[in-house]
Amino acid sequence: MPASSATQPLRVAFAGTPEFAAVALQAILHAGHQVVLVLCQPDRPAGRGMKLHAAPVKQVALDAGLTLAQPLSLRLDGKYPDDARAAQAALTAAAPDVLVVAAYGLILPAWTLALPRLGCLNIHASLLPRWRGAAPIHRAIEAGDSQTGITIMQMDAGLDTGDMLLIGRQPIHADDSTASLHDRLARQGGELIVDALRLARAGQLAPTVQPEAGVCYAHKIAKSESALDWQQPADLLARRVRAFDPAPGASFQRGDMVCKAWAARSVDAATWPAAEPGTVLAAGPAGVVVACGSGALQVTELQRPGGKRLGAREFLAGCAIAPGECLLAG
Repeated sequence: MPASSATQPLRVAFAGTPEFAAVALQAILHAGHQVVLVLCQPDRPAGRGMKLHAAPVKQVALDAGLTLAQPLSLRLDGKYPDDARAAQAALTAAAPDVLVVAAYGLILPAWTLALPRLGCLNIHASLLPRWRGAAPIHRAIEAGDSQTGITIMQMDAGLDTGDMLLIGRQPIHADDSTASLHDRLARQGGELIVDALRLARAGQLAPTVQPEAGVCYAHKIAKSESALDWQQPADLLARRVRAFDPAPGASFQRGDMVCKAWAARSVDAATWPAAEPGTVLAAGPAGVVVACGSGALQVTELQRPGGKRLGAREFLAGCAIAPGECLLAG
């Protein structure tokens, strides 16, 4: 590689959609690289009014005056071939040195992977090969992992199976939710992709093949998983409460009312007489304590339908849950 090319800003195409990706795009721009094209998913309806909302990556692209494309698909043989052909033409015309991908949400076909001379670099929010797939942050918290991190990966045709290029580790704190861990990982991802682009420009990236041992799949979170099954251990339910914050939220049912549990911890149930799972053992300013399959869950932040997230004291002032009541899965 000529010495001059090792110091020139790279021509970067970027594919991503949510806030996690927007942080990385901002870092790439701040590092001085030339972002020649941004791909993100089409605007989606959101909120009570179901109005179309621009994704965070789109907003960064518009604010920076970048060329933007929002194809429904990149598959030339798929359901939206016109969209795919238009995206192919735009990406070919942009002539990127590299395509950076972060939480894009669309499958990249072979033509996309082969187009940039330096290939496609993915910012993945786990320590590969653990937690390949759609929800690595949620699943790491739910599983009780003590650490996670960011892997910058050279993309191939598989699902998060490409060679590892850079790894950054991140501890998972006892009180981490998906929201708090997401924000730290997003910042780390932005820092690492800038490092990766610097090394790629100098021809110094050193790929490492992923080990075959330790592969886990982080399946997308289903809404049905949000219901707290009181038959399960309290420590697992506490992790799920944190893993499902901010979405879909952990839920339980009191009569006809489905409530959300936003913060909780596992406590020793030996303080109270034995009770069936789902039985309220105590309810006060410190939280609502519910018997579980093993241990008890102390819920400290709750939400009624249509209401705000409240601490236990404020919640109970408007919803008087009493010891002895039986709560159901949400």
